[in-house]
This record gives sequence, C-alpha cells and structure tokens, in this order.
Amino acid sequence: MNKKEIEQILKDYHWMINSIKILRDSMKDAGEGLTAQYGIEASLPKPKGVTGDPIYREYLRREKRWQKIEQYERKVKMIQDRIHVIQDEREFEVLHWLLDGKSYRWIAMHMGLSHSHIRRLKDSIVEQLAKNVPDVPNVPKDTISTNEKSAC
Repeated sequence: MNKKEIEQILKDYHWMINSIKILRDSMKDAGEGLTAQYGIEASLPKPKGVTGDPIYREYLRREKRWQKIEQYERKVKMIQDRIHVIQDEREFEVLHWLLDGKSYRWIAMHMGLSHSHIRRLKDSIVEQLAKNVPDVPNVPKDTISTNEKSAC
C-alpha cells in the first residue's frame, strides 16, 4: 500500500466507520416493507432480463453494498492495526483527530500549531504507516502480520 492510499484512508476513515456501523444496523431489517404481487399482476410476464422478485432484488442490492463495506472494514482494520507504530505524542494526537474527521485547520487551532506544521506531522504519520504495511500482490492485507514470530 502506497502513501497516497494511506493518506486517502486517513481522510475517509471517519465516514467509513459510520457507514460500517449504519449498514450493520440496517442489515437487521433486511427485506422488511417489501410486498409480493397478488392477483392478475402476479401472473403477468416480467420484463425480460429483470427478476420480478423484490426480495431477491433487495438481496442483490445489499450484497453489492456489503462487498463495499467489507473493503471499508479492511482499510479501517489496516489503520487500527498500525496505530501503535506512532510513538511521538504530537503525531499520535494528530492521528486521532484525523481519524475523528477533523480538518487540518481545526487540529492546528486546537493544538496551537500552524496549519503547515500539522500537515508535516500528517506526512510523518503516513510515512510511518507506509513503512509498516507489507506490499504482497494478490494477498488480502488483513491476512498479513508484520509482527509474527516463528514458534520454532
């Protein structure tokens, strides 16, 4: 994973967490409020290439959405698993404000630092996170652990 991807995840982290939470809550009521057709409408032919079952169509829509949420979860987990690499107190504080969705200007005002200094701290954070992300093709990032030791 390169620095630009990590930087984008840091920007998107807050809304990805919210999307994950909302979707998990909404999956409890899957299919509610959908009605089947009765009478003559049920016997009429359906449009070609489109399923007439509203439950199945809702399932397909949610399945596509769920796949997106799984991508968000992998990205969020990658950041959460590597927060420990940030040792500097200022960088740690900046990282947490970024994850909460705060702007560079807000963080700068809150911490009493300049906007450009916050940007430099963020660049340092991204650099440290990028060093600790193994880049193995065709292997999901969440299956790779950089801190595993052999039992032998």
